[in-house]
Amino acid sequence: MITVPSFGDIQAAHQRIRSYIHRTPVLTSAGINDIAGAEACFKCENFQKAGAFKYRGATHAVVSLTDDAAGKGVATHSSGNHAAALALAAKIRGIRCYVAMPSTAPRVKIEAVRHYGAEITFCKPTLESREATLQEIIRQTGATVIHPFDNFNVICGQGTAALELLEEVPSLDVVFAPVGGGGLLSGTAIAAKAINPRIKVIGCEPLNADDACRSFYSGILLPSVNPVTVADGLLTSLSERTFAIIRKNVDDIVTVSEEAIIAAMRLVWQRMKIIIEPSSAVAVAVLLQYNARFSGKQAGIILSGGNCDLSNLPFHDT
Repeated sequence: MITVPSFGDIQAAHQRIRSYIHRTPVLTSAGINDIAGAEACFKCENFQKAGAFKYRGATHAVVSLTDDAAGKGVATHSSGNHAAALALAAKIRGIRCYVAMPSTAPRVKIEAVRHYGAEITFCKPTLESREATLQEIIRQTGATVIHPFDNFNVICGQGTAALELLEEVPSLDVVFAPVGGGGLLSGTAIAAKAINPRIKVIGCEPLNADDACRSFYSGILLPSVNPVTVADGLLTSLSERTFAIIRKNVDDIVTVSEEAIIAAMRLVWQRMKIIIEPSSAVAVAVLLQYNARFSGKQAGIILSGGNCDLSNLPFHDT
């Protein structure tokens, strides 16, 4: 039986991790509001420790381990942000961290994982290879797997970003969150709907990696097959757990083109003077592309992270 968090679980997670995480700011931009025709409130998880919201879930999972389990370390597979977050959380607790990482992961994310002290094993950039490599790590070490999104405690931790956002801006009409594996969107939806049952929760996904959207509308969990998108943090498929939560709590999942993602990323860099990564820009792109639908609304957007390879920006030559 799949267990899913309640809002009470997210509130309890927030109490456990609040001394470890940054309470990230909520920023606005008059310029972007004018372009979008809406009032956008950006929850800046690009300012979170390890540079992404993933630190919330990883920290909650690590602090929830028993001493015996922690003594054998933790392990995961990740393209970068979850790996870095888990490595930092493990370092703070003083335990070992092992990561199966695709060889195609952005250099900045590989360097961050190494910096935080994790032991990396590279693998092919497929879910099958990532999972097989992780299983071999577990066989050799006995470490506890902390899945990037299919983990009860991780989802609880991710939901604390929306909890903070709605504590600060309780009048939001709609909240946008990017969706890859669905951990952030799941936690966001549980928290947002509990605080305000009338709020709309919108999942945001690249058109080139639209498995969550297709799954949402078909009612059948469909895998991601060879996705190619600049939003490298959104390449994974939903799990049974996140799919169940999303079907129950999310109002819609919409997709945007690569061009729209890059344009939104550039706009935030230019107008707000902050660094966001392409996966974060997906949620901004949805607000901009579907501006008629959200005209006049007060919209919360979770900027999921800011870990960019500055030597390989998608708009560096324009």
